[in-house]
Amino acid sequence: MAKENLQGVLYVVATPIGNLEDMTYRAVRVLKEADLIACEDTRQTQKLLDHYGIKKPTVSYHEHNEQQRAQELITKLQEGRTVALVSDAGMPGISDPGYRVVTLAIGHGVRVVPIPGASALIAAVAASGLPTDAFEFQGFLPAKSGQRRTMLESLRGLQHSVVVYEAPHRIRETLQDIAEILGPRTPVVIARELTKIHEEFLRGRASEVLAAIESRELKGEITLLIGQAETAQHSPAENLEARLQAIMKDQQLDEKAALKALAKEQGRSKSEIYRELQRVQGRSSAKRK
Repeated sequence: MAKENLQGVLYVVATPIGNLEDMTYRAVRVLKEADLIACEDTRQTQKLLDHYGIKKPTVSYHEHNEQQRAQELITKLQEGRTVALVSDAGMPGISDPGYRVVTLAIGHGVRVVPIPGASALIAAVAASGLPTDAFEFQGFLPAKSGQRRTMLESLRGLQHSVVVYEAPHRIRETLQDIAEILGPRTPVVIARELTKIHEEFLRGRASEVLAAIESRELKGEITLLIGQAETAQHSPAENLEARLQAIMKDQQLDEKAALKALAKEQGRSKSEIYRELQRVQGRSSAKRK
């Protein structure tokens, strides 16, 4: 096979997401032949280069210097240099720095070549057990509670799985939001420490997975998958209204307490049932008019 011409090319190189053996033969070769390696963190990348005996100059390329450094890299590429772009883990540009220099390179007529490899996103989807015919990647969830809940609200009614990255110190709160907003029966999968020694998958309903991690401290990178809620098993809203009235009568409860009891009985969030009942009452009022 003829050797690839590396002159004046920007290579976007996937690196290990955990296990150093995630590297492909092609990725190692490209890094060895590149004139310069642009890294998210030069110290992190140096560990990888040392492992594979790669002795090439590196330069930092991260979110804080991306705009300035991207232009510098384009200049080198236009001079005929070969630049390999890597992130700390996985594919550059996927919720990591890289988009700006790739776009700039394309705009300047520089050839951009992806070197595929490990990806936490694809690895998690493939082993999740959720449907893989269609899914949506949302990157990192918002750190602020209100923004995160708004984003989760937008997932209502989706017919495919959603994949996000989440920080371990926020995973409990996120699962609580999912259970409340999308329903406690919503299928979720936590994929943690992928390809590392302590790789783990936690699969189940949102309420089940939340209960499983209540007494545990999760560490490491987390990929969270949110499946389609099983709304087909839900009772029609008209029946919910009748059931609410029955609970109030039989258990001598006020509407608020009865709503909580009904939500527990249905395996759904109280807010979800409340909104459904509001829609029914709104339709009933419209008919009376």
